[in-house]
Amino acid sequence: MRAWIDGHLLPDPTAPAVGVTDHGLTVGDGVFEAVKVVEGRPFALTRHLERLRTSAAGLGLPPVDLDLVRRGVAAVLAEEHLALGRLRITVTGGPAPLGSGRGDAAPTVVVVAAPMPPAAEQVAVATVPWPRNERGALAGLKTTSYAENVVALAEAHRRGADEAVVANLAGHLCEGTGSNVFYVVDGELRTPTLGSGCLAGVTRALVLEWFGGREVDEPIDVVRGASEVFLVSTTRDVQPVVRWDDVDLPAPGPVTRAAQAAWRERETSMLEEARTPGD
Repeated sequence: MRAWIDGHLLPDPTAPAVGVTDHGLTVGDGVFEAVKVVEGRPFALTRHLERLRTSAAGLGLPPVDLDLVRRGVAAVLAEEHLALGRLRITVTGGPAPLGSGRGDAAPTVVVVAAPMPPAAEQVAVATVPWPRNERGALAGLKTTSYAENVVALAEAHRRGADEAVVANLAGHLCEGTGSNVFYVVDGELRTPTLGSGCLAGVTRALVLEWFGGREVDEPIDVVRGASEVFLVSTTRDVQPVVRWDDVDLPAPGPVTRAAQAAWRERETSMLEEARTPGD
């Protein structure tokens, strides 16, 4: 693992490096991105940085210096070649008083790179009872306030599943704790709209561009009649769902296999066409 903070590469990435009054630590006041690394190159980095900037603006943080972030990415990737890895880019409110109010310090910017194992070939999903608030201040933002996801995922694990999926306040299918959901009904591939409160996933957007699908908001029970379901995320790519609660599903089904093939083809092409490690 390699770590870079506020312009400096850490000689020991496990050593203490963030102050105890950092607002990201005390109240979860921060945003982040997880970026896949393939053969030393960050995949779709520009899209991730655009979303990082959007999340920071939505949270009310100062504008993110994307050139600084790119320098951090280059620094950690230069230290270790990753055949398959993950970048974690985090921007917090910086040092602040021990309450909800922000201080006047500059944001803390952290970039960490580490190896990542390949995603599982298939996954089991559990529906958990806590809804996503699609009207909340953090709806659609990728913030470090992930405690709800921690609780939901722990419940899914307790029930023998690998991922938890939630509805929103309207009872519509929303998202997983770290994934977007695609499902097939009557031969049509569907996924919740961004208005559902789900994260605007980079992989979600690319699947829609490269393979297609209809964005629609429907009651979460619609998946009980789905012929196929798959999850997408930076760390999963296109991952078939073999079981949703007590419903068994083909994993992968024909639509999922086609989406996987389209993903592999376009991802390879995108990586080969990248002009620099930052593209």
